[in-house]
Amino acid sequence: MSAALNSAAILARCAASAAHVAIEVVAETGSTNADLLARAATLPGPLLRIALQQTAGRGRAGRPWLSASGATLMFSLAWPFKGPLQQLVGLPLAVGVALAETLAALSVPVQLKWPNDLIKDGSKLAGILVETQAGADGRIWAVSGVGLNLLMPDALEHAIGRSVAAVPWLAQMDRNALMAQLLSRLAAALAEFDDTGFAAFSARWNRLHAHQGQEVNILDAGQVVQRGVAAGVDDSGRLLLDTARGRVEILSGDVSLRPAQE
Repeated sequence: MSAALNSAAILARCAASAAHVAIEVVAETGSTNADLLARAATLPGPLLRIALQQTAGRGRAGRPWLSASGATLMFSLAWPFKGPLQQLVGLPLAVGVALAETLAALSVPVQLKWPNDLIKDGSKLAGILVETQAGADGRIWAVSGVGLNLLMPDALEHAIGRSVAAVPWLAQMDRNALMAQLLSRLAAALAEFDDTGFAAFSARWNRLHAHQGQEVNILDAGQVVQRGVAAGVDDSGRLLLDTARGRVEILSGDVSLRPAQE
């Protein structure tokens, strides 16, 4: 069994990029994202909050995030940005790049699904939810929530209702070391993003694009609003879609991507 998560043990294993990040580990909460958003206006600096169990975890568009204690690594990282808000459009994609590169360094190759999922062997391994809040000092706080499936009990997969991926061999490693590696790369990526925006990440994202060159549908509230061939993302994080009418750029918002054959 891997070591229990502990804030001091995580911080001791972090790289310099994350040395200034405060860390909290709680047994249970509703949503780590909601917790940090409620405190963002008064936070003195970056804060990582990890929950062993979430009772009201959320994905994009308010969808519930189902998890199981010990099976899913669930955390949110609050980080201040110079702004303005519109420059944060590509942030979920940059977070995806940081997570994917960390997993690759741990011999877990993954791909990225626009705009906020990590895919392993064709199934979802992790999801990202980024939410923002204005701080008292004029900065924009972004809270990046992550749910990473380490194990997938039959009961949880049944509740989710579709095939999902897991990485059981990572569940056997020291959770503090795993979390430290994720946090260190995330912290470095967020600092880079604050300086450069998404442009520094676009080529890295495109190399990991799960649906590059494939026919896809773009859905809004369950309805297909665009069809075309996925051609990667631009330097703002917009999906480039080659349609019968030419190339169009898709902003993430609450739209989602599905392969045309699904």
